[in-house]
Amino acid sequence: MVATTTEQLLELQGTTVVIHPLVLLSVTDHHARSVARSSTKRVVGVLLGQDNGKVVNVANSFAVPFEEDEKDSKTWFLDHNYIETVWEMFNKVNARERMIGWYQTGPKLRASDLEINDLFKRFIPRPVMVIVDVRPQTVGIPTDAYFAVEEIKDDGTETRKTFFHVPSAIEAEEAEEIGVEHLLRDIKDSTTTTLATRVSEQLASLRGLQSRLSEVQSYFVDVASGTLPINHQIVYHLQDVFNLLPDLNDPVITQSFTANTNDQLLVVYLSSLVRAVIALHALVDNKEANGRAELQEVKGDEKPKTDKDETKKTEADGEAKSEKEESSKESKESERPT
Repeated sequence: MVATTTEQLLELQGTTVVIHPLVLLSVTDHHARSVARSSTKRVVGVLLGQDNGKVVNVANSFAVPFEEDEKDSKTWFLDHNYIETVWEMFNKVNARERMIGWYQTGPKLRASDLEINDLFKRFIPRPVMVIVDVRPQTVGIPTDAYFAVEEIKDDGTETRKTFFHVPSAIEAEEAEEIGVEHLLRDIKDSTTTTLATRVSEQLASLRGLQSRLSEVQSYFVDVASGTLPINHQIVYHLQDVFNLLPDLNDPVITQSFTANTNDQLLVVYLSSLVRAVIALHALVDNKEANGRAELQEVKGDEKPKTDKDETKKTEADGEAKSEKEESSKESKESERPT
C-alpha cells in the first residue's frame, strides 16, 4: 500500500487553483502558433500570479521554448535562461505577479513531467503544474492542476515522487469578463433563444455528470478486480458524495420531488395550451386574409365598361326616346275631333 506524507497532505488539503481566462487564451494561442493541428506535440510555459496558500491565483503566463522527442519523452530541452530573462521583464511591468508554476498542453501526464517540475523548483519552492487541454473531447473544465509530492511505501523501500491532483476553477475579474463577452459575440449564434441556450447548457452538464459517473464506476471495477490498489482518500471522497445524495425512500423527499415535478409539468401544459390557442388564432387570421384576397380577385376580374359601350348605350336610348315621342304624337293626332 502506498501512502502520501501527512505533512504534504495537510498542506495541500483544501488548496484550489484559480485560472483566469487570459491564461487559457494565451496557452491556446501558444499551441496554435507552435504546433500543427495534426501533431501530438505539446507546449510548455510559465504561470504567473499569487500563491495565497489555500488559493493559487493564476493570472498571467508566458511561453517558453521547449523541445521533446516524440519517441522518448525523457529526452527534452527547456531553455531556463530564457525563463530568467523574460521573468525579469515581467517583474518590471507588474511586481504583484510572481512565478508560481508552469503549464503544458498534455493532455495527460508524461514521464518527463517530474523532471521538468524539479527544474522549476530552482525558481520557486512549490511549483504548481497545470495541464490545459486545448482540444477537449469531453464536457467540463479543460484544466487539471497538480503538485509534486513524495510517497512513502509501507515496506520501507525508497520513496518516490508523484503528482497530487488538486481542484481547479476558472474565474474572471470584471475587466476580463467584458473582454470574454466581446470575444464571444462572434461565436454565439444570435438566432438561438435563451431557452435553447439553457437547454443546451443543461444537456452539456448532464453529459459531464455521466462521464464522471463512468469514471467512478470504472475505478470501482478496477479496485474490485485488483488492477488498482485501494486509495483511502479517494474512497473517503466518494463516500462523502454518496452521503450527500438524498434518501429517495423518505416519504417527505418523495413528496417534495413529486410536487416539484407536477409544478414543472403544469407550466409545460399551460405553455402547450397557449401555443395551441395562438396557432388556432393564426389559422383563423390566415383564412380571413385568404378570403379577402379571393374576393378582391373576383372583383378585379369584372371588366370596366368602355367609352364605346357607353356611346352605343346612349344612341340606343336616344332612338328609343324618339320612337316613343313619335308614337305619342300619333296617338294625340288620332284623338283630335274631325
